[in-house]
Amino acid sequence: MEDTPAAPRLAETFTEVEDALLSRWPETRLEPSLDRIKAFVELLGEPQTSFAVIQLTGTNGKTSTSRMIDRLLRTLELRTGRFTSPHVERMTERISIDGEHLSDEQFVAAFNDVAPYTHLVDADQLHPLSFFETVVGMAYAAFADAPVDVAVVEVGMGGAWDATSVADAQVAVVLPVAMDHAQYLGDSPAQIAREKAGIIKPGSMAVLAEQRPEVAEILLQRAAEVGARVVVEGVDFAVTSRVPAVGGQVISLQGLRGHYDEVFLPLYGAHQAQNAAIALAAVEAFAGNEPLSDEIVRAAFAEVTSPGRLEVIRRSPTIVLDAAHNPHGAEALADALDDSFAFSPLIGVLGVMADKDHEGLLNALEPQLAHVVCTQNSTDRALPAAQLAETAIEIFGEDRVTIAPVLGDAIEQAAALAEAGDAFGDPLGSGAVLVTGSVITVGEARSMLTRRGGHD
Repeated sequence: MEDTPAAPRLAETFTEVEDALLSRWPETRLEPSLDRIKAFVELLGEPQTSFAVIQLTGTNGKTSTSRMIDRLLRTLELRTGRFTSPHVERMTERISIDGEHLSDEQFVAAFNDVAPYTHLVDADQLHPLSFFETVVGMAYAAFADAPVDVAVVEVGMGGAWDATSVADAQVAVVLPVAMDHAQYLGDSPAQIAREKAGIIKPGSMAVLAEQRPEVAEILLQRAAEVGARVVVEGVDFAVTSRVPAVGGQVISLQGLRGHYDEVFLPLYGAHQAQNAAIALAAVEAFAGNEPLSDEIVRAAFAEVTSPGRLEVIRRSPTIVLDAAHNPHGAEALADALDDSFAFSPLIGVLGVMADKDHEGLLNALEPQLAHVVCTQNSTDRALPAAQLAETAIEIFGEDRVTIAPVLGDAIEQAAALAEAGDAFGDPLGSGAVLVTGSVITVGEARSMLTRRGGHD
């Protein structure tokens, strides 16, 4: 048995809680087992059984879709909890009640509620509770204490052995499955799908996004094995039309029980329209035979936000943040830029994690970017800017690549290039900066830019 942390004292400040949580196994260190989280929630009184659960997995889109589901449920006058990961700027974002993430004081209280039990699990298990497992326990306990009617829960990684799966979801949502976390989940979409299929539990309703044939086969097989009902994008629900608009797009959706026309969604890109269709189907599946009115659907989607997802954070020049961190996400980002924006030149600021397919990400974005500034975020997991630049030069050419290891410097250099449109042969262009490559990079940029002058 590994050395376990000492019994924790109650925390007084958010910084103390943050330090205590970060002293545990990080999210990148995994041991595929539900033993620890099961022991933890048992000591907490099984809080995850006191509310209904809608759980989401998939390669990209989980956070945006969970926010849409949350907004729809609250428009139905249900009290909601939402668990999401990773956070963009602050750890408190991971646990939300009624659409608002916990305040620092509430986060401290949530930690103190569960802290006396963490060392009991640590002492009894082969490995101590991880950071992620501890925060999941905090979330489920906070939701039970609120109490909420339904929790919208985003897996951290995978599905079957993700700590969130200690709860049995009534509705299991599987967004598109592509390559990511290959070192943990498998080196093909089919292998990854087997792990993600684990959120489909006996008697549940599975809401499946359109998938590759080999992925769909695995998901449907899992549903049949456990007796889950299934609804499938393109068969039972779909986006029937979408038109880019100022501040987002106008979409029409075919739901499970009705058609909804002229719905304004203040998010950009076809992938967000798809997320909206999936969110609508998930809520319809949860609501049972009760139809949703046009007014409820329009009101809910009109108020959806998703920070760090094609978010315009600054003007003059325009700075856009997007948390794409794998080729699948970068392809969706590139399509959305084509679809909804006319930036010229568009200067990229890229900072990626060392365990990601940065070559695939760069290839997906190369047609969109006039120039790329290679940088890195502040974590030890960041790919060094110089190493990212080596690959970028092979794809973009040396003249289109700059290295700026400090993120703030990278943004300043990119902004200067965006404002100098004539340097790229477009003196009348509308230059902009795109910061992308990692949720952490985007979060650090967002904190920096909002501190400097507010969100325009």
